[in-house]
Amino acid sequence: MNTFDCIVIGGGHAGVEAALASARMGCQTLMVTLSFDTIGQMSCNPAIGGVGKGQLVKEIDALGGEMGLAADRTGIQFFQLNTSKGQAVRSSRCQSDRKQYKLYMQAVVSSQANLSVKEDKVREILVEGGSVVGIKTADGSILATKTLVITAGTFLNGRMHMGTQITPGGRIGDQASNRLADSIRDLGFKVRMFKTGTPPRLDGNTIDFSNLDRQDSDNPPVPFSFRTPFIPKEQKLLPCHITRTTQKTHDIIRANFHLSPMYSGQIQATGVRYCPSIEDKLKKFADKETHHVFLEPEGLDTSEYYPNGISTGLPADVQQQMVHSIPGLEKAVIVRPGYSIEHGVVDATDLKPTLETKKVIGLYTAGQINGTTGYEEAGAQGLVAGINAALFAQGKEPFILGRQSYIGVLIDDLVTKGTEEPYRMFTSRVEYRLIVREDNADFRLSGLGHALGILPEKDYIQVQKKYERIAKEIEHLREVKVNPGTELDKILEDNQTAPLRQQTSLYDLLKRPQVTYDMISSFDGTLKDQGPTVIAQVEYEIKYEGFISRQKKNVEKFKHIEYIMIPANMNYEEVPGLSKEIREKLKRFAPTTLGQANRISGVTPVAISLMMVYLKKLKERKT
Repeated sequence: MNTFDCIVIGGGHAGVEAALASARMGCQTLMVTLSFDTIGQMSCNPAIGGVGKGQLVKEIDALGGEMGLAADRTGIQFFQLNTSKGQAVRSSRCQSDRKQYKLYMQAVVSSQANLSVKEDKVREILVEGGSVVGIKTADGSILATKTLVITAGTFLNGRMHMGTQITPGGRIGDQASNRLADSIRDLGFKVRMFKTGTPPRLDGNTIDFSNLDRQDSDNPPVPFSFRTPFIPKEQKLLPCHITRTTQKTHDIIRANFHLSPMYSGQIQATGVRYCPSIEDKLKKFADKETHHVFLEPEGLDTSEYYPNGISTGLPADVQQQMVHSIPGLEKAVIVRPGYSIEHGVVDATDLKPTLETKKVIGLYTAGQINGTTGYEEAGAQGLVAGINAALFAQGKEPFILGRQSYIGVLIDDLVTKGTEEPYRMFTSRVEYRLIVREDNADFRLSGLGHALGILPEKDYIQVQKKYERIAKEIEHLREVKVNPGTELDKILEDNQTAPLRQQTSLYDLLKRPQVTYDMISSFDGTLKDQGPTVIAQVEYEIKYEGFISRQKKNVEKFKHIEYIMIPANMNYEEVPGLSKEIREKLKRFAPTTLGQANRISGVTPVAISLMMVYLKKLKERKT
């Protein structure tokens, strides 16, 4: 019998990151997927990143994951979002060449030491004595393992809907994983259904772009990965275009609501609130006369376009009428119609912060099976699950990221609060946005990635040198003083800020909102030319020093409870003063730390204080 340290079910975004992490940490790892050709497939839109999602990709990259590098190598348009706002909410996004993205990921998987791939379908999870011991596949193979990571994506009990037509499967052309869903249920997990969807794909040769708004790539494009120095000039970039739905579009959709599986009663699953179908938009935003449609190219060697904004489950003939009612798409040919999809998810509150299940030792789940939506959320979970599976197999302590990271917030939200709808990451979910940003993800997390053995040493050294330069530059700006009456006063006045009245450090001058690093750099000959990333961080650390300092104090204020561990066999009946309701909630969620318990809805500050006292006494008794 073949034996592995870790088996990963699935080759999507979560599966790739999980398998690579485990293998890079020295574990003999097997990826089981229906087809090698679909490893790294971008099943929906051909884009990586976005508001809140770009931060996840940066953190995946800082820990040594692959998504950011893949986006940089295959990007055909790069765009910085929220640039008019503060650095805390700026997010990166790129359009990738769909075909090249998966080929890149397949090449990485193929060349990774300690990682092998088996094309097969998993029929059963094998458990003995409450611990996972292996899997049974469709070809009859029994594969033994110390740990198992399930990243089933939309394939778990997947059903695709196009009008009244229902097709079993997790993606057009791919089968559903129904036997795996049965096996998960047999282990005591509740499997419920969530809904997502995708729009029709269009032939770009039949789109009239002449009167549409054009959206070009940023110039120069900003890479996702700190390991990518720059996007090469020879890397071809393409524009996106923007059009809108019309009243005619809305009339066509409303006249066919009865054929939409979401509104005919055919689909009972919960849909995505923040990425709704066009039918949902018309129902929920009935007063809006028009909705944006972003026409996104799918690659350099294809004419296909992804019309972001008109995801639908309507019949194919209705989709054609709808598309033709949109400016620029009057003659557009639909290459493949869109569809809605239902897929199985487990209750994320049945998971530990490591993404190991509470019911079965050594079993981990990651991605859409945990109730999330999006490549980035999946990749982040896959990375954490793969890391923890490897640590478990090696007999080491688990890896848990706190809420001082986007990945930590994502996982903590899921396992502490659960989700009643597909979960999507936003910057608004993160309490400490000023100190948890895209631009400093490498500073915050690369040391952890290196210590785990995922991030190569040369890359970690590069990060250390970068932040040494930043610290040195900030200190230098504190020391350099400038006097009134110089050319600098005119520059300040030209930029609508007061001239100097006394000797001032460049550090204090840079605190002014109107002053940039470029404005002051020429006034000291020892200032070195810095890259745009370094300059941006120097500016941000100085301009927001007071706010950052206060937020760091808030982090310290709550840190004393965040990492107070709660024993796995905690008897809440013995904690004096807890109400029956709070005891029941604590038993149900089984928090691993006092910080996690503090975020369970209904658990009061008084209850946390009572538990803190009890845990302290418990520790004293043991010592």
